[in-house]
Amino acid sequence: MTADFGAILTAMVTPFDASGRIDEGAAVRLMQHLAEHGSDGIVVCGTTGEAATLDDEEHLGFIELCVQEMRSSYPGHTVIAGVGSNDTRHAVKLTERATELRPDALLSVNPYYNRPSRRGIFRHYEEIDRATDLPILLYNIPQRTGSDLSNDLVAELGQLEHIVGVKQANQANLARVDGMTIYAGNDDMLIDVLDLGEPGGILTSSHVFGEEMRRMVDEPENRREIDQSLKDVYRDMAIAPAACSNKAALNLLGLDVGAPRLPYVDLDEDELSVVRSLLERHGLLHAAEAAEA
Repeated sequence: MTADFGAILTAMVTPFDASGRIDEGAAVRLMQHLAEHGSDGIVVCGTTGEAATLDDEEHLGFIELCVQEMRSSYPGHTVIAGVGSNDTRHAVKLTERATELRPDALLSVNPYYNRPSRRGIFRHYEEIDRATDLPILLYNIPQRTGSDLSNDLVAELGQLEHIVGVKQANQANLARVDGMTIYAGNDDMLIDVLDLGEPGGILTSSHVFGEEMRRMVDEPENRREIDQSLKDVYRDMAIAPAACSNKAALNLLGLDVGAPRLPYVDLDEDELSVVRSLLERHGLLHAAEAAEA
């Protein structure tokens, strides 16, 4: 089972309309933007996709929409579907139903909040592994889950049939793991993952800065210079949760993706001014305004 899903994978926001429903037209336009601005694929229904606020029918319907659109319009681009839950039965159900929709792979976060033991985490993933024939990427983000997938546990989980890699958001764990593909789980880790010889990252700022991030892959000789030029991006886009800051940036650029769902909220004026200034510094806001004119 392979883990070749591309280098720049955008953890895509889920657009909502003014009534708070999923905006499918905006989602299609956003997929087009990402495919044409540096992304090799998308990860849908993850944290940045506000999966925690989607019911199962919305969740699976959005995966279906994205798979159909990318297959028909951008067949070389990948779709990875988030199917994580801290309830193993629910994770298995999502995994089974998402598998029927045939994305390229699944992303499964280790159980959050209830903080199971190492043995419990392994059993959780054993059940998920049995529920699909698709490749599975683990997602290690201890700052959200409350527990860490150590590298030796990642290696052990990699012995399961369908687990092929990990989205690693713990800088302290960043190292190669035999038999596993490593994707950066934070934007500022992309350079380190690439320097390890791994393929790339599952990123959020690539909604807007995807072409620059793509250059870090394509121009290894300029990688450090490009990374240095993106330091303010990593800093300023973190002024709010990624779903909120990226939606604000996209809306400012005329790619209307609506507001986040509670408990996320729109950026306040001070936060919005930081994102607006960032876009202006990188020449993106003026370019968008000129295009509209």
